[in-house]
Amino acid sequence: MVVSTDRPRCPAAHPDDPTPCVGPPVVTVLDAFNAGANGCEHHGARILASLDGGRVYALPDAPEGAAIRVFKASDAIRPFCWFDGPRSEPSQLSRAENRARHQH
Repeated sequence: MVVSTDRPRCPAAHPDDPTPCVGPPVVTVLDAFNAGANGCEHHGARILASLDGGRVYALPDAPEGAAIRVFKASDAIRPFCWFDGPRSEPSQLSRAENRARHQH
């Protein structure tokens, strides 16, 4: 799927994710190998949820608390949430869903 928008999207927006940016880039999301992208809070959270061992850092001019908001939001987002389909495997569920499964 190719996303067409009137405005350019942040570098953290996955090409298959159809959602628009919510604000300017305010965080850097890094994967386990230190490759990263700057993103708005919305796409930062969505891409962080899709990474194993990912980390998030606020950009120097970010509003206070941006990185922690992204971190907290990513906990409830399923990896690659822009793909449809049944999700039952642990790798397909959010971190919060996996914690809830293990508490029972």
